[in-house]
Amino acid sequence: MIKGVARARSDAPALILMDLSLPVLDGWEATRRLKALPETRDIPVIALSSHAMAGDREAALAAGCDDYDTKPVDFTRLLGKIKARLPKESTQ
Repeated sequence: MIKGVARARSDAPALILMDLSLPVLDGWEATRRLKALPETRDIPVIALSSHAMAGDREAALAAGCDDYDTKPVDFTRLLGKIKARLPKESTQ
């Protein structure tokens, strides 16, 4: 995920879907790093995780994620979250 943080800095995506359970640098720490950088702090991050225990959503939001969704992914629900986080001109 270290490469992912560097790529987000160089590519400036409109939104990031962040898997929280990643090797080397987990999604929580990757999000913290992205939100600490001026060039990436405003990119919306939606956490995706198979963690569905009480408090997991709050922990993801505390790490800087803008929203949270669980796996397996409900694509209709996730698409709604993506549309809500993207600038209006990006979703048309």
